[in-house]
Amino acid sequence: MTQVQTMTNPELNRALAVLMGWKAGGDPNKKRDFVWWIDENRFRLPENWDPCTDPAASLEVQTAACAIDKEGYIRNIVLVKWGESPILYSSVSNSTAADIACASPRERAEAAYITIQGATRPEATNSTE
Repeated sequence: MTQVQTMTNPELNRALAVLMGWKAGGDPNKKRDFVWWIDENRFRLPENWDPCTDPAASLEVQTAACAIDKEGYIRNIVLVKWGESPILYSSVSNSTAADIACASPRERAEAAYITIQGATRPEATNSTE
């Protein structure tokens, strides 16, 4: 987790875009060095997509992480918020659930990064050994 905590916001934003499968490519309007291509017809401007500070963008990466591993995302947001082992899910108080729901954009971005990166690493896949 230390690696993600030391990333600057632009570094984490870039890493999340790549983990989400976006490609850096030419700006069709020729106004900036690059844009994030989501698919062949849709792109995002890097200066308008900042999951580390923008609540809407942080919810977008949270949604992507939850689509991959809901339980892993919850474990990771707890780890990011409190820096400790995940809580027992069966005993989550309403107060703790509210604290998780009120995570900052940066906390959501860090937890999403940990979740998505973990799911894409070869050692994270199930082996048949």
